[in-house]
Amino acid sequence: MTIRRAILTATTVLSLAACGGGGSGGNAASPAPTDHRPVTITLWSGFTDRELAIIGQAVDRFHSAKPWITVKSIGGQDDDKIVKAIRGGNAPDAALSFSADRLGSYCSSGAWIDLGPYIKRDKVDVNAFPEPSQGYTSYQAKRCALPALADVYGLYYNTDLLKAAGYSEPPRTASELMDMAVKLTTYNNDGSIKVAGFVPQWGFYEMAPAHVAPAWGATWLDKDGRSGLAKDPHWQAMLQWQKKFVDTIGYDKLKRFTASTGSSEFSASNLFETGRLAMNIDGEYRTAFIHSEHPELHYDTAPFPVDDSQPDLYGAGYVTGNLIGIPKTSTGRNREAAWELVKFLATDTGAQVLLSNGLRNVPTTVDALQSGDLTPDAQFAKFLDIYRNPHTTSTPVTASGSADQDLLTAYVDKYQAGQGGDLARELAKVDKQIDDQLAQSDGGAP
Repeated sequence: MTIRRAILTATTVLSLAACGGGGSGGNAASPAPTDHRPVTITLWSGFTDRELAIIGQAVDRFHSAKPWITVKSIGGQDDDKIVKAIRGGNAPDAALSFSADRLGSYCSSGAWIDLGPYIKRDKVDVNAFPEPSQGYTSYQAKRCALPALADVYGLYYNTDLLKAAGYSEPPRTASELMDMAVKLTTYNNDGSIKVAGFVPQWGFYEMAPAHVAPAWGATWLDKDGRSGLAKDPHWQAMLQWQKKFVDTIGYDKLKRFTASTGSSEFSASNLFETGRLAMNIDGEYRTAFIHSEHPELHYDTAPFPVDDSQPDLYGAGYVTGNLIGIPKTSTGRNREAAWELVKFLATDTGAQVLLSNGLRNVPTTVDALQSGDLTPDAQFAKFLDIYRNPHTTSTPVTASGSADQDLLTAYVDKYQAGQGGDLARELAKVDKQIDDQLAQSDGGAP
Protein backbone atom coordinates (compact mmCIF):
# COMPACT_ATOMS: atom_id res chain seq x y z
CA MET A 1 0.00 0.00 0.00
CA THR A 2 1.12 3.58 -0.51
CA ILE A 3 2.02 5.66 2.51
CA ARG A 4 -0.92 6.98 4.46
CA ARG A 5 -1.56 7.78 8.07
CA ALA A 6 -2.70 4.97 10.34
CA ILE A 7 -4.91 5.46 13.40
CA LEU A 8 -3.12 5.00 16.72
CA THR A 9 -5.49 4.02 19.50
CA ALA A 10 -4.91 4.72 23.17
CA THR A 11 -4.53 0.99 23.78
CA THR A 12 -1.71 0.75 21.28
CA VAL A 13 0.00 3.80 22.77
CA LEU A 14 -0.02 2.19 26.20
CA SER A 15 1.24 -1.13 24.86
CA LEU A 16 4.03 0.70 23.06
CA ALA A 17 5.01 2.41 26.29
CA ALA A 18 5.57 -1.07 27.71
CA CYS A 19 8.29 -1.54 25.08
CA GLY A 20 10.46 1.05 26.82
CA GLY A 21 12.57 -0.51 29.49
CA GLY A 22 16.01 -0.27 27.98
CA GLY A 23 15.71 3.35 26.81
CA SER A 24 17.41 4.51 23.66
CA GLY A 25 20.59 2.54 24.12
CA GLY A 26 22.92 5.28 25.40
CA ASN A 27 23.66 8.93 24.70
CA ALA A 28 26.86 8.51 22.68
CA ALA A 29 27.56 6.55 19.52
CA SER A 30 30.69 4.44 19.25
CA PRO A 31 33.29 5.59 16.73
CA ALA A 32 32.31 4.91 13.14
CA PRO A 33 33.17 1.25 12.40
CA THR A 34 35.86 0.28 9.95
CA ASP A 35 34.99 -3.44 10.12
CA HIS A 36 33.67 -4.47 6.71
CA ARG A 37 33.02 -8.09 7.48
CA PRO A 38 29.74 -9.23 5.86
CA VAL A 39 26.63 -8.50 7.90
CA THR A 40 22.96 -9.10 7.12
CA ILE A 41 20.20 -6.87 8.48
CA THR A 42 16.43 -6.75 8.07
CA LEU A 43 14.25 -3.83 6.98
CA TRP A 44 10.51 -3.92 7.57
CA SER A 45 8.03 -1.72 5.77
CA GLY A 46 4.36 -1.73 4.92
CA PHE A 47 4.99 -1.70 1.18
CA THR A 48 3.85 -4.62 -0.96
CA ASP A 49 3.90 -5.76 -4.58
CA ARG A 50 5.08 -3.10 -7.07
CA GLU A 51 5.94 -0.60 -4.37
CA LEU A 52 8.00 -3.13 -2.39
CA ALA A 53 9.95 -3.80 -5.58
CA ILE A 54 10.79 -0.09 -5.79
CA ILE A 55 12.04 -0.18 -2.20
CA GLY A 56 14.13 -3.13 -3.34
CA GLN A 57 15.71 -1.00 -6.06
CA ALA A 58 16.80 1.54 -3.44
CA VAL A 59 18.14 -1.26 -1.24
CA ASP A 60 20.13 -2.60 -4.20
CA ARG A 61 21.63 0.85 -4.67
CA PHE A 62 22.60 0.83 -0.99
CA HIS A 63 24.22 -2.61 -1.32
CA SER A 64 26.27 -1.33 -4.24
CA ALA A 65 27.55 1.50 -2.04
CA LYS A 66 28.06 -0.75 1.03
CA PRO A 67 28.65 -4.23 -0.44
CA TRP A 68 29.43 -5.82 2.94
CA ILE A 69 25.88 -5.05 4.14
CA THR A 70 23.07 -7.29 2.90
CA VAL A 71 19.52 -6.13 3.52
CA LYS A 72 16.51 -8.42 3.75
CA SER A 73 13.59 -6.17 2.82
CA ILE A 74 10.31 -7.55 4.16
CA GLY A 75 7.04 -5.86 3.21
CA GLY A 76 3.51 -5.96 4.54
CA GLN A 77 4.65 -5.07 8.07
CA ASP A 78 2.52 -2.40 9.74
CA ASP A 79 3.24 -0.52 12.95
CA ASP A 80 1.30 -2.96 15.13
CA LYS A 81 3.58 -5.76 13.93
CA ILE A 82 6.62 -3.60 14.60
CA VAL A 83 5.43 -2.91 18.15
CA LYS A 84 4.74 -6.59 18.86
CA ALA A 85 8.16 -7.56 17.49
CA ILE A 86 9.89 -5.01 19.73
CA ARG A 87 8.04 -6.36 22.75
CA GLY A 88 9.00 -9.88 21.76
CA GLY A 89 12.65 -8.99 21.28
CA ASN A 90 12.69 -9.99 17.61
CA ALA A 91 12.19 -6.70 15.82
CA PRO A 92 13.90 -5.81 12.55
CA ASP A 93 17.15 -3.88 12.52
CA ALA A 94 15.50 -0.97 10.70
CA ALA A 95 11.83 -0.13 10.35
CA LEU A 96 9.94 2.13 7.99
CA SER A 97 6.70 3.33 9.53
CA PHE A 98 3.77 4.68 7.55
CA SER A 99 2.53 6.83 10.45
CA ALA A 100 4.26 9.95 11.73
CA ASP A 101 1.79 9.86 14.62
CA ARG A 102 3.78 6.99 16.09
CA LEU A 103 6.97 8.98 16.51
CA GLY A 104 6.19 10.42 19.97
CA SER A 105 5.39 6.97 21.29
CA TYR A 106 8.47 5.37 19.76
CA CYS A 107 10.69 8.11 21.19
CA SER A 108 9.18 8.54 24.65
CA SER A 109 9.15 4.79 25.29
CA GLY A 110 12.65 4.16 23.98
CA ALA A 111 11.25 1.62 21.53
CA TRP A 112 13.27 3.29 18.76
CA ILE A 113 16.75 4.52 19.58
CA ASP A 114 17.72 8.17 19.65
CA LEU A 115 19.58 8.83 16.40
CA GLY A 116 21.04 12.06 17.73
CA PRO A 117 24.47 10.61 18.66
CA TYR A 118 24.84 9.03 15.21
CA ILE A 119 23.73 12.21 13.47
CA LYS A 120 26.31 14.18 15.45
CA ARG A 121 29.08 11.63 14.90
CA ASP A 122 28.54 11.43 11.14
CA LYS A 123 27.81 15.14 10.76
CA VAL A 124 24.40 14.64 9.15
CA ASP A 125 22.85 18.05 8.48
CA VAL A 126 19.20 17.89 9.58
CA ASN A 127 18.62 21.13 7.68
CA ALA A 128 18.88 18.98 4.57
CA PHE A 129 15.25 18.11 5.38
CA PRO A 130 12.53 20.76 4.88
CA GLU A 131 11.18 22.14 8.15
CA PRO A 132 7.81 20.26 8.22
CA SER A 133 9.59 16.90 7.96
CA GLN A 134 12.10 17.93 10.61
CA GLY A 135 9.14 18.55 12.89
CA TYR A 136 7.34 15.24 12.59
CA THR A 137 10.53 13.17 12.96
CA SER A 138 11.62 14.59 16.33
CA TYR A 139 10.11 14.48 19.80
CA GLN A 140 11.26 16.88 22.50
CA ALA A 141 15.07 16.52 22.60
CA LYS A 142 15.17 13.25 20.68
CA ARG A 143 15.29 12.50 16.97
CA CYS A 144 14.30 8.84 16.82
CA ALA A 145 13.68 8.78 13.09
CA LEU A 146 14.58 10.40 9.81
CA PRO A 147 12.02 11.26 7.12
CA ALA A 148 11.75 8.95 4.14
CA LEU A 149 9.29 10.55 1.69
CA ALA A 150 6.26 12.66 2.54
CA ASP A 151 2.52 12.72 1.95
CA VAL A 152 1.21 16.17 1.03
CA TYR A 153 -2.49 16.98 0.74
CA GLY A 154 -4.28 19.14 -1.79
CA LEU A 155 -7.35 19.39 -4.00
CA TYR A 156 -8.09 17.05 -6.90
CA TYR A 157 -10.67 18.17 -9.45
CA ASN A 158 -12.27 16.62 -12.52
CA THR A 159 -11.61 19.08 -15.34
CA ASP A 160 -14.40 17.71 -17.54
CA LEU A 161 -17.03 18.12 -14.82
CA LEU A 162 -15.84 21.60 -13.91
CA LYS A 163 -15.80 22.68 -17.56
CA ALA A 164 -19.33 21.35 -18.10
CA ALA A 165 -20.50 23.45 -15.15
CA GLY A 166 -18.81 26.57 -16.55
CA TYR A 167 -15.66 26.60 -14.43
CA SER A 168 -12.18 27.00 -15.85
CA GLU A 169 -10.30 27.21 -12.54
CA PRO A 170 -10.46 25.35 -9.22
CA PRO A 171 -11.76 27.11 -6.09
CA ARG A 172 -9.28 29.10 -4.01
CA THR A 173 -11.45 29.93 -0.99
CA ALA A 174 -13.71 27.90 1.28
CA SER A 175 -16.82 29.76 0.11
CA GLU A 176 -15.91 29.15 -3.54
CA LEU A 177 -15.47 25.44 -2.81
CA MET A 178 -18.92 25.25 -1.23
CA ASP A 179 -20.63 27.20 -4.02
CA MET A 180 -18.96 25.16 -6.75
CA ALA A 181 -19.64 21.87 -4.99
CA VAL A 182 -23.35 22.64 -4.71
CA LYS A 183 -23.54 23.51 -8.40
CA LEU A 184 -21.56 20.43 -9.42
CA THR A 185 -23.69 18.02 -7.39
CA THR A 186 -26.28 16.14 -9.45
CA TYR A 187 -29.10 13.90 -8.28
CA ASN A 188 -30.94 10.75 -9.26
CA ASN A 189 -34.72 10.75 -9.75
CA ASP A 190 -35.24 9.64 -6.15
CA GLY A 191 -33.29 12.65 -4.84
CA SER A 192 -30.15 10.71 -3.94
CA ILE A 193 -26.77 12.06 -5.00
CA LYS A 194 -25.58 10.83 -8.39
CA VAL A 195 -22.35 12.84 -8.62
CA ALA A 196 -21.06 14.80 -5.64
CA GLY A 197 -19.34 18.12 -6.20
CA PHE A 198 -17.37 17.59 -2.99
CA VAL A 199 -18.04 15.49 0.10
CA PRO A 200 -17.46 17.67 3.21
CA GLN A 201 -18.33 14.83 5.59
CA TRP A 202 -15.63 14.17 8.17
CA GLY A 203 -14.34 10.62 7.86
CA PHE A 204 -14.91 10.32 4.12
CA TYR A 205 -11.68 9.24 2.47
CA GLU A 206 -9.03 11.83 3.49
CA MET A 207 -11.49 14.48 4.69
CA ALA A 208 -10.14 14.87 8.23
CA PRO A 209 -9.82 17.89 10.54
CA ALA A 210 -6.02 17.53 10.60
CA HIS A 211 -5.84 17.65 6.80
CA VAL A 212 -8.00 20.76 6.52
CA ALA A 213 -6.67 22.68 9.54
CA PRO A 214 -3.75 24.36 7.70
CA ALA A 215 -6.27 26.02 5.35
CA TRP A 216 -7.58 27.90 8.40
CA GLY A 217 -4.26 28.32 10.18
CA ALA A 218 -5.71 26.30 13.05
CA THR A 219 -3.14 25.22 15.64
CA TRP A 220 -3.28 22.27 18.02
CA LEU A 221 -1.34 23.53 21.04
CA ASP A 222 -1.37 26.66 23.14
CA LYS A 223 1.77 28.52 24.21
CA ASP A 224 2.15 26.17 27.20
CA GLY A 225 2.11 23.05 25.05
CA ARG A 226 -1.39 21.99 26.05
CA SER A 227 -4.31 21.29 23.77
CA GLY A 228 -5.62 24.63 22.52
CA LEU A 229 -8.59 23.81 20.29
CA ALA A 230 -11.04 25.96 22.24
CA LYS A 231 -8.57 28.84 22.52
CA ASP A 232 -7.91 29.11 18.79
CA PRO A 233 -10.90 30.73 17.02
CA HIS A 234 -9.80 29.24 13.70
CA TRP A 235 -11.02 25.81 14.81
CA GLN A 236 -14.51 27.09 15.46
CA ALA A 237 -14.56 28.93 12.14
CA MET A 238 -13.47 25.81 10.25
CA LEU A 239 -15.93 23.51 11.99
CA GLN A 240 -18.81 25.95 11.49
CA TRP A 241 -17.96 26.21 7.78
CA GLN A 242 -17.91 22.43 7.45
CA LYS A 243 -21.23 22.07 9.30
CA LYS A 244 -22.85 24.65 7.03
CA PHE A 245 -21.42 22.82 4.01
CA VAL A 246 -22.89 19.50 5.21
CA ASP A 247 -26.26 21.07 5.98
CA THR A 248 -26.41 22.78 2.58
CA ILE A 249 -26.13 19.46 0.74
CA GLY A 250 -27.89 17.40 3.40
CA TYR A 251 -26.33 15.19 6.06
CA ASP A 252 -28.55 12.20 5.28
CA LYS A 253 -27.95 12.50 1.54
CA LEU A 254 -24.20 12.55 2.08
CA LYS A 255 -24.40 9.56 4.43
CA ARG A 256 -26.33 7.54 1.87
CA PHE A 257 -23.91 8.53 -0.88
CA THR A 258 -20.82 7.54 1.08
CA ALA A 259 -22.35 4.43 2.69
CA SER A 260 -22.05 2.51 -0.56
CA THR A 261 -18.34 3.23 -1.03
CA GLY A 262 -17.10 0.47 1.27
CA SER A 263 -13.32 0.20 1.03
CA SER A 264 -13.15 1.95 -2.33
CA GLU A 265 -10.67 4.68 -1.34
CA PHE A 266 -7.65 2.59 -2.26
CA SER A 267 -9.20 0.65 -5.10
CA ALA A 268 -10.06 1.23 -8.74
CA SER A 269 -13.64 2.04 -7.70
CA ASN A 270 -12.56 5.21 -5.87
CA LEU A 271 -15.34 7.75 -6.44
CA PHE A 272 -13.06 10.47 -7.75
CA GLU A 273 -11.30 8.11 -10.11
CA THR A 274 -14.62 6.83 -11.48
CA GLY A 275 -16.11 10.29 -12.06
CA ARG A 276 -18.70 10.25 -9.26
CA LEU A 277 -16.86 12.94 -7.28
CA ALA A 278 -15.95 16.24 -8.94
CA MET A 279 -13.52 17.49 -6.29
CA ASN A 280 -11.76 15.79 -3.41
CA ILE A 281 -9.02 16.32 -0.84
CA ASP A 282 -6.29 13.72 -1.18
CA GLY A 283 -2.57 13.05 -1.05
CA GLU A 284 -0.05 13.22 -3.86
CA TYR A 285 -0.03 9.41 -4.05
CA ARG A 286 -3.43 9.51 -5.77
CA THR A 287 -1.66 10.57 -8.95
CA ALA A 288 -0.02 7.13 -9.12
CA PHE A 289 -3.34 5.36 -8.52
CA ILE A 290 -5.01 7.33 -11.30
CA HIS A 291 -2.14 6.68 -13.69
CA SER A 292 -2.39 2.95 -12.99
CA GLU A 293 -6.14 2.48 -12.66
CA HIS A 294 -7.86 5.24 -14.66
CA PRO A 295 -5.41 6.91 -17.06
CA GLU A 296 -8.39 8.10 -19.11
CA LEU A 297 -9.50 10.45 -16.30
CA HIS A 298 -9.11 14.16 -17.08
CA TYR A 299 -8.13 15.86 -13.85
CA ASP A 300 -5.83 18.38 -12.26
CA THR A 301 -4.60 19.30 -8.79
CA ALA A 302 -4.30 22.48 -6.75
CA PRO A 303 -3.76 23.62 -3.16
CA PHE A 304 -6.79 23.11 -0.95
CA PRO A 305 -9.04 26.20 -0.70
CA VAL A 306 -8.50 28.37 2.36
CA ASP A 307 -10.43 30.46 4.84
CA ASP A 308 -11.83 33.49 2.98
CA SER A 309 -10.42 35.85 5.60
CA GLN A 310 -6.86 34.43 5.25
CA PRO A 311 -6.08 34.37 1.51
CA ASP A 312 -2.34 34.44 2.22
CA LEU A 313 -2.61 30.80 3.34
CA TYR A 314 -3.44 29.67 -0.19
CA GLY A 315 -0.74 27.42 -1.57
CA ALA A 316 -0.07 25.61 1.70
CA GLY A 317 -1.40 22.31 2.96
CA TYR A 318 -1.01 19.41 5.35
CA VAL A 319 2.06 17.18 5.34
CA THR A 320 2.91 13.90 7.03
CA GLY A 321 5.11 11.05 5.96
CA ASN A 322 7.14 7.92 6.43
CA LEU A 323 9.52 7.50 9.34
CA ILE A 324 12.61 5.32 9.23
CA GLY A 325 14.36 4.37 12.44
CA ILE A 326 16.10 1.65 14.43
CA PRO A 327 14.24 -0.47 17.02
CA LYS A 328 16.10 -0.79 20.32
CA THR A 329 16.51 -4.55 19.84
CA SER A 330 19.03 -3.99 17.03
CA THR A 331 22.51 -4.13 18.58
CA GLY A 332 26.22 -4.21 17.78
CA ARG A 333 27.29 -4.44 14.16
CA ASN A 334 23.68 -4.85 13.08
CA ARG A 335 22.78 -1.50 14.63
CA GLU A 336 25.68 0.22 12.90
CA ALA A 337 24.67 -1.35 9.57
CA ALA A 338 21.05 -0.35 10.19
CA TRP A 339 22.15 3.24 10.78
CA GLU A 340 24.02 3.21 7.47
CA LEU A 341 20.81 2.06 5.74
CA VAL A 342 18.63 4.61 7.55
CA LYS A 343 21.06 7.40 6.71
CA PHE A 344 21.25 6.31 3.07
CA LEU A 345 17.51 6.03 2.43
CA ALA A 346 16.86 9.36 4.16
CA THR A 347 19.70 11.47 2.77
CA ASP A 348 21.03 10.00 -0.48
CA THR A 349 19.73 12.17 -3.31
CA GLY A 350 19.73 9.35 -5.85
CA ALA A 351 17.77 7.06 -3.54
CA GLN A 352 15.26 9.78 -2.70
CA VAL A 353 14.69 10.58 -6.37
CA LEU A 354 14.37 6.90 -7.28
CA LEU A 355 11.77 6.33 -4.57
CA SER A 356 9.84 9.50 -5.41
CA ASN A 357 9.71 8.76 -9.12
CA GLY A 358 8.63 5.17 -8.49
CA LEU A 359 6.25 5.57 -5.54
CA ARG A 360 4.98 9.04 -6.43
CA ASN A 361 5.56 10.36 -2.93
CA VAL A 362 7.26 13.68 -2.19
CA PRO A 363 11.02 13.49 -1.55
CA THR A 364 12.15 14.77 1.83
CA THR A 365 15.51 16.38 1.16
CA VAL A 366 16.14 19.80 -0.32
CA ASP A 367 18.60 18.37 -2.84
CA ALA A 368 16.18 15.73 -4.07
CA LEU A 369 13.44 18.32 -4.48
CA GLN A 370 15.79 20.34 -6.68
CA SER A 371 17.23 17.39 -8.59
CA GLY A 372 17.00 17.43 -12.36
CA ASP A 373 16.43 13.67 -12.23
CA LEU A 374 13.10 14.15 -10.45
CA THR A 375 10.35 13.60 -13.05
CA PRO A 376 7.06 14.99 -11.75
CA ASP A 377 4.10 15.30 -14.09
CA ALA A 378 2.03 18.47 -13.94
CA GLN A 379 -0.41 17.11 -11.36
CA PHE A 380 2.28 15.74 -9.03
CA ALA A 381 4.38 18.90 -9.30
CA LYS A 382 1.66 20.90 -7.50
CA PHE A 383 2.32 18.86 -4.37
CA LEU A 384 6.02 19.70 -4.50
CA ASP A 385 5.01 23.37 -4.42
CA ILE A 386 2.64 22.79 -1.52
CA TYR A 387 5.37 21.01 0.42
CA ARG A 388 7.73 23.97 -0.07
CA ASN A 389 5.15 26.54 1.06
CA PRO A 390 6.15 28.15 4.40
CA HIS A 391 2.59 27.82 5.73
CA THR A 392 2.47 24.05 5.17
CA THR A 393 2.23 22.28 8.54
CA SER A 394 1.82 18.90 10.20
CA THR A 395 0.29 17.79 13.47
CA PRO A 396 2.36 18.06 16.67
CA VAL A 397 4.31 15.02 17.84
CA THR A 398 3.18 13.84 21.27
CA ALA A 399 3.67 10.76 23.44
CA SER A 400 -0.04 9.96 23.01
CA GLY A 401 0.28 9.41 19.27
CA SER A 402 -2.85 10.39 17.38
CA ALA A 403 -5.01 10.65 20.50
CA ASP A 404 -5.56 14.37 19.90
CA GLN A 405 -6.85 13.70 16.39
CA ASP A 406 -8.91 10.68 17.47
CA LEU A 407 -10.63 12.58 20.27
CA LEU A 408 -11.36 15.58 18.07
CA THR A 409 -12.69 13.32 15.33
CA ALA A 410 -15.04 11.60 17.78
CA TYR A 411 -16.51 14.99 18.66
CA VAL A 412 -16.76 16.48 15.18
CA ASP A 413 -18.56 13.36 13.96
CA LYS A 414 -21.31 14.27 16.42
CA TYR A 415 -21.15 17.96 15.59
CA GLN A 416 -21.63 17.46 11.85
CA ALA A 417 -24.66 15.28 12.63
CA GLY A 418 -26.24 18.09 14.65
CA GLN A 419 -25.53 16.47 18.02
CA GLY A 420 -22.48 18.46 19.08
CA GLY A 421 -24.04 20.94 21.48
CA ASP A 422 -22.29 24.26 22.13
CA LEU A 423 -19.16 24.24 20.00
CA ALA A 424 -16.91 26.34 22.24
CA ARG A 425 -17.86 24.46 25.40
CA GLU A 426 -17.47 21.04 23.80
CA LEU A 427 -14.07 21.90 22.30
CA ALA A 428 -12.90 22.82 25.78
CA LYS A 429 -13.97 19.34 26.91
CA VAL A 430 -12.01 17.79 24.07
CA ASP A 431 -8.98 19.81 25.17
CA LYS A 432 -9.23 18.30 28.64
CA GLN A 433 -9.59 14.79 27.23
CA ILE A 434 -6.49 15.30 25.09
CA ASP A 435 -4.46 16.67 28.01
CA ASP A 436 -5.58 13.76 30.21
CA GLN A 437 -4.57 11.27 27.53
CA LEU A 438 -1.18 12.92 27.20
CA ALA A 439 -0.64 12.82 30.97
CA GLN A 440 -1.47 9.10 30.96
CA SER A 441 0.94 8.46 28.09
CA ASP A 442 4.02 10.31 29.30
CA GLY A 443 3.63 10.60 33.05
CA GLY A 444 2.21 14.10 33.04
CA ALA A 445 4.71 16.05 30.99
CA PRO A 446 2.95 18.95 29.24
